[in-house]
Amino acid sequence: MFILEIQPYGSKSKNTVCKYSKQIAKFLLTQDVKAIVIACNTASALAREELEDMVDVPVIDVVQPGARMAAASTKNNKIGVIGTQSTIKSGIYESYLHKINPELTVVSKACPLFVPLVEEGLFEDRITEDVVSRYLHDMKEYEIDALVLGCTHYPLLRGVIGREMGESVKLVNPAYETAKSLKDLLKEKDLLNVSGEKPEHKFFVSDGVDQFRSFANSILPYQVENTTVVDIESY
Repeated sequence: MFILEIQPYGSKSKNTVCKYSKQIAKFLLTQDVKAIVIACNTASALAREELEDMVDVPVIDVVQPGARMAAASTKNNKIGVIGTQSTIKSGIYESYLHKINPELTVVSKACPLFVPLVEEGLFEDRITEDVVSRYLHDMKEYEIDALVLGCTHYPLLRGVIGREMGESVKLVNPAYETAKSLKDLLKEKDLLNVSGEKPEHKFFVSDGVDQFRSFANSILPYQVENTTVVDIESY
């Protein structure tokens, strides 16, 4: 069993993100997990190294798989990255992309209003179209042909983003690439579940149960019936 953790940490300081990430990791270890996915671009950028030093199970983030796919997808070596303020400010995508290919041109843009739009369920709305156009209009001038959706919320806006950027721009979903990388990692370490049994899903939150359940049920292919509240400050 492994548990994925997602939190919108894009506007928080590095100290706060690292504190919460370590508390969550300590809790996850009590659940006998075999791997931890840092399912947040901001936490991946700011807390991965501290988590790797703290736990004895494999840790995988969403940034590196997304960067690899973007580098493999571009034909003109021009890549765009959108994310929260903290993720963009960290420069983590640029760093990984330039390690893969120093010749890449990387254009980054913080899009902080995308998260509240998603959490309000405004996936296809005139307001969303206006905000997406305001953020991304200038990015089109750089002639990028791959765009990293560098926040776990952003793929839910891929329809609007795709229309704004045009068919010539490939949208890269780091979460999807991370799922594939996680499977490869578990297989490599002989941890892959090959029993064929139906997986068990457990959901834990530190606060906002009703808000989480409403949002989760709007995007997941099944209903979240049970959610457990965890006193994260005790870890």
